[in-house]
Amino acid sequence: MAFLQVLSSAVLIWFTVLSTAHAHEVIPSIGDMRVVDGEVIFDIRTNVESFVAGVNLTETADINASAQAATYDELRALSPDQLTARFNAFWPDLAAAITLNVDGAALTPELRNIAVDPVGNVEVVRFSTISFAAVLPEGADTVQMGWAPEFGVLVLRQMDVPAPYDGYLEAGALSDNISLAGGGQATWLETFIDYIPVGFDHIVPKGLDHILFVLGLFFLAARFRPLLLQVSLFTVAHTITLALAALGYTQFIDDFTQGSLGVAFIDIVEPLIALSIAYVAIENIFMKGISPWRPFVIFVFGLLHGLGFASVLGEFGLPDDTFVAALIGFNVGVEVGQLAVIAAMFFFVWQTLRIDRGENEVSRGLVLYTVLGVIGFGLLVMNAGDIPMVLGDPIQILDMPAMLFALTVVVMAILCLIAITQRDQLEAYRRFVAVPASVVIAAIGLYWFIERSYGTIVGA
Repeated sequence: MAFLQVLSSAVLIWFTVLSTAHAHEVIPSIGDMRVVDGEVIFDIRTNVESFVAGVNLTETADINASAQAATYDELRALSPDQLTARFNAFWPDLAAAITLNVDGAALTPELRNIAVDPVGNVEVVRFSTISFAAVLPEGADTVQMGWAPEFGVLVLRQMDVPAPYDGYLEAGALSDNISLAGGGQATWLETFIDYIPVGFDHIVPKGLDHILFVLGLFFLAARFRPLLLQVSLFTVAHTITLALAALGYTQFIDDFTQGSLGVAFIDIVEPLIALSIAYVAIENIFMKGISPWRPFVIFVFGLLHGLGFASVLGEFGLPDDTFVAALIGFNVGVEVGQLAVIAAMFFFVWQTLRIDRGENEVSRGLVLYTVLGVIGFGLLVMNAGDIPMVLGDPIQILDMPAMLFALTVVVMAILCLIAITQRDQLEAYRRFVAVPASVVIAAIGLYWFIERSYGTIVGA
């Protein structure tokens, strides 16, 4: 029976290693639009290396997983002057992919300047600011702007007008027709609705660290009351710090760490978030229920995760006049994402839990997990052409959502089949599913803690 435990752990470890994220996360571009002396001017802060390398930012969550990763790394190491020259040569391609309409008529953007940040740590995303403009026709009233899907998310903000437009443009979406005089700001309800998918997206699929933390809570006890207690504490805590940080009340901490330690506060928070993942998972291995101190620890770690969410919002900011609506919408999206993760995992293990408790027959579980395994295997066969690439470079699977989903189905089906066939063993679900999963989560958390701590020390 010990062999089966080792097998279940090995299978989950193999799967999780395949799906671990690394540096060069895709980050939204931030565009500020203003009208100056008869011109509409756009200043876009973005990662131009990904553009020049040809990375499709809509289809890629991690640039390291893209086929253009080597070219990107080469560009990332260039000096500002060298990268400026490469971008200037690339500009005609980007200009052709930008849609700029004034009162329905197309204009051609003209590059005015590019400011590239210093090289720094090549494992960290570098930002540049692209400035381009177009001359407005006499009496122009509205502007519409967007770019091709491969350039990823664009957060477009109108500046220097009352009730300015603020848009989150995904997958090649165009902005609304923006009134040059202002007044195009979204309503409270529109902003709330718009930011729900933004929050969800930063849990599923981009928030692997937060996903693992929530699963760490789940695997301690997949029962309603203890799970509700843990998730509620986590939610309340990260909501508090998310709101405080978004309102600017934690800026003094960042000023202190920058001045005293030479590092941004978020660079300290990120290793601690990784440590929180490892802690809850390690406790799962040795504890069968909620310890007296676990609720307090979860609350503290929830405060840290809220600061992590705030750093995400800091990447593109929140609209001033509908700030509360955007903040609530983002937080609702985060909660929906967390609940979706828990619901998906519960779907896989609910029959295993019932059989382990003697509330159902093994035969029903065998049918369910065999069907799920066959479905997952079928999905793998459909993506068989990508298997050699994954075996040669496992990180590539991050750029293959269909295969990643298929592997999830197969692996969870295998683990649950092992558990139900050993139902006569004491606590079969815990031994063959919960503990192996927690071992893997703990290993990843510790790895991230070491990696992020090293990056913070080197950066300082």
